[in-house]
Amino acid sequence: MIEVIKYPSVLESSNLELRNVARDLVSGLKIYHDNIGYLVGDLALSEGTSPHRNINSSPDENDYRIFLKAGLLLASQKLGSPITVTTGFPFSTFQVFKENAYRLLENEHIIEYDTQTFGGGGKKKMAVEVDRVAVIPEVVGCSMAVRQLYSDAPKNFFMISLGYGTMEAILSTEGGLVQRSSVSTFGLRYAINLITRELQKDNYLDLKTEHQIDQYFSEGSIILNRKRLDLKELRKQVIEQYYNDVISPSLRKAFSDSDFAKSADIYLAGGGANYSELVDLFKAEFDGLLNVHVPESPEQMASIGYCFNSLAINAGAKDKAVGLDLGNSSTILTTFKQEKGE
Repeated sequence: MIEVIKYPSVLESSNLELRNVARDLVSGLKIYHDNIGYLVGDLALSEGTSPHRNINSSPDENDYRIFLKAGLLLASQKLGSPITVTTGFPFSTFQVFKENAYRLLENEHIIEYDTQTFGGGGKKKMAVEVDRVAVIPEVVGCSMAVRQLYSDAPKNFFMISLGYGTMEAILSTEGGLVQRSSVSTFGLRYAINLITRELQKDNYLDLKTEHQIDQYFSEGSIILNRKRLDLKELRKQVIEQYYNDVISPSLRKAFSDSDFAKSADIYLAGGGANYSELVDLFKAEFDGLLNVHVPESPEQMASIGYCFNSLAINAGAKDKAVGLDLGNSSTILTTFKQEKGE
């Protein structure tokens, strides 16, 4: 029904010639912006020395525009042109960024990229027309995905987006979200910074970037000074500290007893929902009050919701609908699977 492409939201400038270092375009993304080459995603991790991304960057910043070009390039490779694109931002930046993002997206984009990285002949240019655009809050995209993917989803439910840069929560109803009950606060990055400080007490981190630490955090181990260190117990500790210091107090302020009277279900999305340690803390706090649900591939929910929103605004044209989540940790592109003959 849907197809998803996911790659790390990291980049690094590089004008070095790279040949046959990746298997395909997704793993070999090298995008040109203002005549400078940028390694994006997996290629930045494998060939770069300091892959990075600015957290919650604005549409005016170079890294946002480079990630956007990469996403549009991959979307056009699958669907052609024109396409309909929905993307989003956290509540904390949504009002500030949405107009600029809209103006940036609804355009014809000329994207220059390198094909040598995956066995091609050199630089190419691709014209991509975006004919319709929507910009919505990330957590709203997550709730749209729940309603579209789960036919048994309740009319009202709490939606939590556990992102890298931000954690967001809303009460989603058939009539829309309850604005009074919405919350936006620090994301999983808070726990990443905690574990980084703990590791620095006894180890030299060799100039590793925040996003590299995030990758080790996810994997549960890190190699320092030619020794493999198990991070699982330390990860559990910092996740518990993050939950107790940030998430739980924020939810207590946002959700009232009258809200809990409207729903008995809570859905967890975003990359943070992949950590069982974090999910267990939600289950413990809301035991007997809310049923805690974790969708399959929770980090994909915002992008999936965006894709369904694109379908809604382009009169049901599945062959043009794109959901593009330019996340702080991962970029996730969702399209509808194209049947033969379409």
